[in-house]
Amino acid sequence: MGLGAGAAVFGSRWSRLSAAEAPSGGPLNMAVIPSSGKAVPAVGLGTVNYQGNPDTDDLSQLSNTLEAFHRLGGRILDTSPNYGNSETVLGRLLADLGIRDDMFMATKVDREDRVGGERRMDGSFGRLGGRIDLMQVHNLRGVDVQLEVLQDWKAEGRFKYIGITTHRVSQHADIEHYMRRYPLDFVQVNYSLADRAAADRLLPLAQDRGVAVLVNRPFGKGSLFRAVRDRALPDWAADIDAASWGQVFLKYVIAHPAATIPIPGTSKPHHAEDNAGALYGRLPDAALRAEMERYLDGLSQA
Repeated sequence: MGLGAGAAVFGSRWSRLSAAEAPSGGPLNMAVIPSSGKAVPAVGLGTVNYQGNPDTDDLSQLSNTLEAFHRLGGRILDTSPNYGNSETVLGRLLADLGIRDDMFMATKVDREDRVGGERRMDGSFGRLGGRIDLMQVHNLRGVDVQLEVLQDWKAEGRFKYIGITTHRVSQHADIEHYMRRYPLDFVQVNYSLADRAAADRLLPLAQDRGVAVLVNRPFGKGSLFRAVRDRALPDWAADIDAASWGQVFLKYVIAHPAATIPIPGTSKPHHAEDNAGALYGRLPDAALRAEMERYLDGLSQA
């Protein structure tokens, strides 16, 4: 939804890129959050590996990764207090880079009881050092209790969006149940060319109910790169302005007609730069997405 809308719809929170900074010199590929109409850059960044000692200077690689992601148009960050001390590390690095206010920050709560969940979320605000845009129930832990809290806190203006997450196909039926039961703004699920189960029911339901989708594991836990190892890009990659396999895989996800936003886990600057290439240029239409699926299936059968 809203793909290719361009950088002009960012609003004041997101600084625009100059044509010289954009890899293609063109507008950003955007996704529109259905519940608000807000347009956001269509590739995010997962931070499960953003761990270390925030009181030292030994975080240069992570800092450089965040700088590259931001410079090339990325704005959505997904984290969790369950990822070691990643929230603390992110809070420190974003403040040092002076880009904290530019970011759309998504994190999670993973407690069974209300009081524990509230304490967990208060801690996230402190560690991240600023606004949290999206709060998600992590892997459905304590989901009924926490969604009641999330609805209350959203009504109070503590955050703008609420959602639920999973990275397992075995929880897809439960995700569907909660999508129908609660007024969610986001779900986060696993989906890729190698793992298309979410496309059967969850993504169409997200379209019907106006729910945005953060997509984890868009590279199939690395299986997609293993499948195409040493293979040249097909001719059709040029038709979508994809200069790498990573960009092919991300553009497949972005181009789904639901508001799908991949959040690949990225902790190296050159990976952030490559992933950002999917923010620019053409996207596959339905016919080419089907061809991409046939191509990958053919590799698995070879």
